[in-house]
Amino acid sequence: MENFREGRFRITAGIVLALLVVAVIISFNYYNYVQDQHDQARTNARNLWVSQDEKNPHSAAHYGTYAFKPKSPLSLIDQGVDKFAGISIFLEAHRRNEAQFIAAADQTGLARFGDLTPDFILLFIIPLLIILMGYNAFGKERENGTLKLLQSQGIPIWKLAMGKWWGLYLPIGVLTGGLFLLAGLLLAAVPDFGLFSWSALGLMLGIYLLYYAVFANITLLISAWSNRSSRSLVLLLTVWIVACLAAPKAASNFADALYPFPTRQEFAAQITEDKQKGLDGHNPWSEASKQLEREVLAEYGVDSLHQLPFNFDGYRMQKGEEHEAEVYYKHYALLKEQYRHQTGFYRLSAAISPFLPARFLSMAIARTDYHLHWDFADAAEQYRLKLMEALNMDLADNTKYGDWAYRADRTLWEGIPDFDYQPPGLSQIIAENAGNFLLLFGWLLLSFAGLFWITRKL
Repeated sequence: MENFREGRFRITAGIVLALLVVAVIISFNYYNYVQDQHDQARTNARNLWVSQDEKNPHSAAHYGTYAFKPKSPLSLIDQGVDKFAGISIFLEAHRRNEAQFIAAADQTGLARFGDLTPDFILLFIIPLLIILMGYNAFGKERENGTLKLLQSQGIPIWKLAMGKWWGLYLPIGVLTGGLFLLAGLLLAAVPDFGLFSWSALGLMLGIYLLYYAVFANITLLISAWSNRSSRSLVLLLTVWIVACLAAPKAASNFADALYPFPTRQEFAAQITEDKQKGLDGHNPWSEASKQLEREVLAEYGVDSLHQLPFNFDGYRMQKGEEHEAEVYYKHYALLKEQYRHQTGFYRLSAAISPFLPARFLSMAIARTDYHLHWDFADAAEQYRLKLMEALNMDLADNTKYGDWAYRADRTLWEGIPDFDYQPPGLSQIIAENAGNFLLLFGWLLLSFAGLFWITRKL
């Protein structure tokens, strides 16, 4: 109750609460707008695909279509890397394209100062609020001479510490729980707004509550250890700067230095080289297609492509797509390997900051992390290959070798289903992030142990 009576807490908490409510409402309106745009773009792309004129199926393969990444409901709270990763991929013959229409590219220079989003307040501002509320929890007792008085009355120091812990943590828990309840009610009221589930929202709330418990422990630990409140405040602000600002940036810089990604030019040049020389460096597709031709002629027992019961051109183009897909698969696998190395380094860096596991878990549960973006890109590539197969094999099955006058119609376009991406389920996300859960629980246990030890020293 002391915190509620104190004007400093009421003013600070009121400001944070107002920022949270405004951030949630702004994010809700923005994501509703983005979802509407996504639905319209997907509908327009499908209409353009099925309404194209009669044409050769391979021409339709070059005409292409789009795969759109669905907007996650919990991106309302944590938008993760969404604005940096792109929202759609153009699907066409012979090429695996990257996601485009990156939201960050349309922002002005003012965006460098940060966006007012719920995750920014949850991850950065509320830990600072915990510090401002609890930095003098024990220092004030020392300075007023009431700590010895309380001890002389037989009050166990651990009970005093737990009372202060609950007094510090409970208001933060209520504030955070209210925010998540508001976000859940807003999302539940919107029909067809992605795969919203209360269980995912509750799990994300639990992650943040664990994160705040760690900061509450650290705050009381340093307050109990310091002789003066001013020293405690300086130390805690240093901890906040290191944990929430310096450590994540340093971890990112070191990870990039240790496991760098190739530049866009290097990546494109490597793919082009493998397309020209083949995956093994000496067996390009031009030679492999000749070998394919010999094998097919031998299989059907004929000596001319004209004698085959299908159009070898369509069949060869499909095998060419599969060959090039292997080239792309190889180089994207190398990118994923570097990403896995960087992720492993981030987990090691969690030893100096609880921010990192909390941040990764928040993005994973919100389905706004790089892992989901890779999964979406892979699903789009698998759909592209199936799309090319349907078009190339239609040409192969309905024409003879050398016949390029064939024209497919709307029946073929409509018979190819639209791209429908299903993101990983919550249980799969939990399993894939077991290490981050362990790290966050480790921070919780370690900080509780430190608080228990320092209070016994009192």
